[in-house]
Amino acid sequence: MSVMLTKFESKSNRVKGLAFHPTQPLLAASLHNGSVQLWNYRMGVLVDRFEEHEGPVRGVAIHPSRALLVTGGDDYKIKVWDIRPQSRRCLFTLHGHLDYVRTVQFHHEMPWILSASDDQTIRIWNSTSRNCIAILTGHSHYVMSAQFHPKEDLIVSASQDQTNTPNSAPGTFDTFDNFSTVKYVLEGHDRGVNFAAFHPTLPLIVSAADDRQIKIWRMSETKAWEVDACRGHFNNVSTALFHPKHELIVSCGEDKTTFRREHDRFWVLAAHPELNLFAAGHDNGLIVFKLERERPAFAMHGDTLYYVRDKYVRAYDINTGSDIGLLSVRKFGSPYVPPRTLSYNPAERAVVLTISSDNGLYELTALPKDAVEK
Repeated sequence: MSVMLTKFESKSNRVKGLAFHPTQPLLAASLHNGSVQLWNYRMGVLVDRFEEHEGPVRGVAIHPSRALLVTGGDDYKIKVWDIRPQSRRCLFTLHGHLDYVRTVQFHHEMPWILSASDDQTIRIWNSTSRNCIAILTGHSHYVMSAQFHPKEDLIVSASQDQTNTPNSAPGTFDTFDNFSTVKYVLEGHDRGVNFAAFHPTLPLIVSAADDRQIKIWRMSETKAWEVDACRGHFNNVSTALFHPKHELIVSCGEDKTTFRREHDRFWVLAAHPELNLFAAGHDNGLIVFKLERERPAFAMHGDTLYYVRDKYVRAYDINTGSDIGLLSVRKFGSPYVPPRTLSYNPAERAVVLTISSDNGLYELTALPKDAVEK
């Protein structure tokens, strides 16, 4: 079981959208009161606030390589902002949706913005020409989320019509006409689907719905099918994400149980693209947290640092710079859980390793005399 470590928390109006900056310690939060906040979560400082939307702002995203922010709101508008420190302002507004805009996203390579709306459509916009280049239809109710695939020419969308729909562009993804083909429709939820997301590397989709379930789907070239369902929430599940690095799914919902909070419904989750950081937005603010400690278990003795890395107890000699693997700890827990503490006994040349678990697991092991580099 992973441990949640709170790194930053703020109080505000209800948070409906969150987005991490890929390289700077910045987090954008879109609020139900119409404000968009830009936080430095490392310093705990509100860097700036954008307030040009009329009504709740539900969608927010930060560009993967440029100093741009995009937002979508209940005023049917999509706004693109410059977030450079000396020139923070709204650059332009995109008009076209006929109802609330639920989510927005920048494409990872092309100058495109993806938006999902209660008008039952998904739109793709060219941020250079500032035109709508595609309108994707197929849902028969509010489109709650839409997301580009991280590598392939696919979009996955979730709707209150109880389906997830991956759309495939005709031919190459960069020659859009005003249509797209629906590759497959994923049916299985009993109530409206609030969110769907691709796995970063595997052909998997995760979906979260009002039936209190999280479902995992596998894709092939010709079909997609349900492979598992996760139950445990006691109310609508707002968001579910694959962990970028580990075999985990992180979810939040309206059952007030996330982080053991008694009065806050959680609406949105965001995962940092590179770091072990997540953000969650609820009725009264947001929280930034880690799922595990990144500092390894370690102990110093003389000029030698004993520590755990890549499932090995290692010895690093400060004087010579040699770094030697001494002992495998792969058997430590199933699935493997990184040791929480390491203690070294020089008299016995032994280590005690402990992990956080219900059983209070620990192990005393003598280190081998003839260690080899690993």
